[in-house]
Amino acid sequence: MENNTNELSPEESLKVIQTMINKTKTSVADKSFYFLLWGWLVLIGALLQFFLKVVVRTEMHPVAWNIMFIGVIVSIVHGVKEKDQPVRTFLDEGLQNIWIAVGIVQTLVVFVFVRNGDWEHCYTIFILLYSIGCFLTGRMLKFAPLVWGGASCWGLAILSTYVSTDTNMLLMATAVLISYIIPGYLLRSAYKRQLLKQPN
Repeated sequence: MENNTNELSPEESLKVIQTMINKTKTSVADKSFYFLLWGWLVLIGALLQFFLKVVVRTEMHPVAWNIMFIGVIVSIVHGVKEKDQPVRTFLDEGLQNIWIAVGIVQTLVVFVFVRNGDWEHCYTIFILLYSIGCFLTGRMLKFAPLVWGGASCWGLAILSTYVSTDTNMLLMATAVLISYIIPGYLLRSAYKRQLLKQPN
């Protein structure tokens, strides 16, 4: 039986692999949208809660986190638009699954702490969850700002156990600034530079 399989040369194989890597990087770099969206929402939520609790001194300060519903709606709309993306690789799927898991655990953490009436201690857990998603994403993409941003959250998580609840709100704001927002802008910048290098 005749074998019609066309074998690729080593050079062609490397080119195919490099093309897949570049497409994956482009795909994920374009998703800096999510880092910036959620980073800014958490930053605003944490600072707003701090303001309501410390400055205004109202017991209604947890309402600051209602701002997160904006992120859910915007993410769903943006995700539906992304469904037409022509290229999806195993790396894309892996990163998506990491963030799905992080999102589900964050939701469960909120449920558990609200049920137990112990929300004052949830900030450390959230900072650690931010670190997991950013560190793994950075390692998989070989994007150092995400790796260092995620790793920095470990130090902030430890620090959060030595300070007051009010200070933890500011630490959480700091965590998303260094793990989401700054790497998100750097990721977007890298994506734009990559587009400029691509042939038309």
